[in-house]
Amino acid sequence: MKILMFSWEFPPLISGGLAMACYGMVKSLLKLGIEIDLVLPTKEMIYFPFKNPDDVDTLPVVFLDPIKQKTFNQTIFETIEEKLEYIGVNKIPETYLSPQEVQTWKEIITISHIQEKHITTTEERVLINLKKYLSGDENLFKKVQEMATRAEHFAEKLNFDVIHAHDWLTYPAGIIAKRISKKPLISHMHATEFDRAGGYGDDRIHNIEHDGLTYSDKVICVSKYTANMIISRYRVDSGKIIIVHNAYDIGIIPEKKQRIFKKPTILFLGRITLQKGPDYFVEVADRVLRLNPDARFVMAGSGDMSRKLLHKTASLRLKNRFIFAGFLNRKQVEEILNSVDIYVLPSVSEPFGIAPLEAMAYGVTAIISKQSGVSEVVENAYKIDFWDINEMTNIIDYLIKNPDICYKVGNAGKQEVFHIGWDEVSEKIFAIYNELT
Repeated sequence: MKILMFSWEFPPLISGGLAMACYGMVKSLLKLGIEIDLVLPTKEMIYFPFKNPDDVDTLPVVFLDPIKQKTFNQTIFETIEEKLEYIGVNKIPETYLSPQEVQTWKEIITISHIQEKHITTTEERVLINLKKYLSGDENLFKKVQEMATRAEHFAEKLNFDVIHAHDWLTYPAGIIAKRISKKPLISHMHATEFDRAGGYGDDRIHNIEHDGLTYSDKVICVSKYTANMIISRYRVDSGKIIIVHNAYDIGIIPEKKQRIFKKPTILFLGRITLQKGPDYFVEVADRVLRLNPDARFVMAGSGDMSRKLLHKTASLRLKNRFIFAGFLNRKQVEEILNSVDIYVLPSVSEPFGIAPLEAMAYGVTAIISKQSGVSEVVENAYKIDFWDINEMTNIIDYLIKNPDICYKVGNAGKQEVFHIGWDEVSEKIFAIYNELT
């Protein structure tokens, strides 16, 4: 069985949890004998043909243009980084939409014989909406537009049995691929626009999400929380929704912690956006530091609230007791997880949340929001309402004053995460593939 998969992230192309989720999922699916042609937002018109589990690390590349493929095969790369730079895989996806591709896009979604008042099928409505909602000039929408444009070529030239698209950024590509190939489409919902925006959000994205979910044959949700969200908000047929929780495959964990600070250290790791609740973390830090002035708080990540919170910590005079670490690569994430005692996820809305599982794998005691999907699958973590600053403060103060209990809870969480792996998750996804074919 072969899958055509569209994703916005895959290591080393990382900006959030989606990258690591796709990595673990794909690697385990390959173990089951499934082949996957992965399409990412790259400079060149290429895809990654995965046949063996090791391919997720070596990243084999195929160009749709045979001339470019020949040139590529004759090029010697010293490192995998050089190869990825050659094909246009950066830390943050760029858009390279040429004038010819823009015209192709317009042709794909132009349905001259259909007027909106005469729309009769879901496909007609979806295609008209794509034309309408992806007409913005913003860089991100251009990237989404580009992937949708290229989806036609992949759908025509590749052989596959099922299309698997991750989140709204790739739903248009999935829709186009289904329209061209007539193959079944799975829309995988990792987070809705309601989650990311911490409110209503962008109406265009809502429409893309609605159409991607409506046009798909099956919808995979990463939690009950997410499933309930799309049923209530988008009126998606509950009969085609399947809940498949995310997981985390533990790699090599150092036997000893390499501490950055000698005193208790509390970590926030994630995007510094309204959805993740970083402002609550700052409020908690202020209160805890009044009780435990030797403690240290670290905020790792980047986002649109970074500057605001930097000014806030300055006004609270937290000084060097609250550190902004900025965006961290994978190696840096592993290093910081191996150096802290407590991890806090105060998300206002979190469809799942892989970061807590990563932290728990390192024996870090986790305090997670009840408004998160990960709270559905773990037991050895403190679960609180994101707004309950008093409770978070009390728990952290208690753990600082009782390090033995902090260690005990962290170790129990570490043992629990060993049983939350991608192999079981991928078997459920494999069953969905089989059902559709």
